[in-house]
Amino acid sequence: MTATDPMTATDPRAVVVRYVEAVRDGAADVVHDSFAADATWHYPGDLPASGVWHGRDRIIGEFLAGMGPLLVPGTLEIELTGTIAEGDRVVAEWTSRAETVYGGSYDNRCVGVFTVRDGRIASVVEYTDTRHVAATLFPSAQ
Repeated sequence: MTATDPMTATDPRAVVVRYVEAVRDGAADVVHDSFAADATWHYPGDLPASGVWHGRDRIIGEFLAGMGPLLVPGTLEIELTGTIAEGDRVVAEWTSRAETVYGGSYDNRCVGVFTVRDGRIASVVEYTDTRHVAATLFPSAQ
């Protein structure tokens, strides 16, 4: 790999952009490699997915993977609408759209505050419309 290869980038903004694009593109290996082993992800609200997820394996294997079965395969679209970076912290805004297995349309704007350490995501605090998430992805939990 060369110094300009995106997989070797340690610039925090580049790390976050690479991660969001990997989720959008379904690049599971890049998603995995984007996180530090001891990463945390805080998801707001009182939904089945809410709470603080500890460790790369739980973030990917339980939190992120847990959303997949709620969406109609092949309908997920993610658009990164902007980033702001300062030091090791990156604020990213994205829009996620998909058809749900419950017959609805998921269309949500999200903001994540990412902390990047040694070229890997060490923590994420996400802000999103949890009322919309509840209505479209967890209707039976209401």
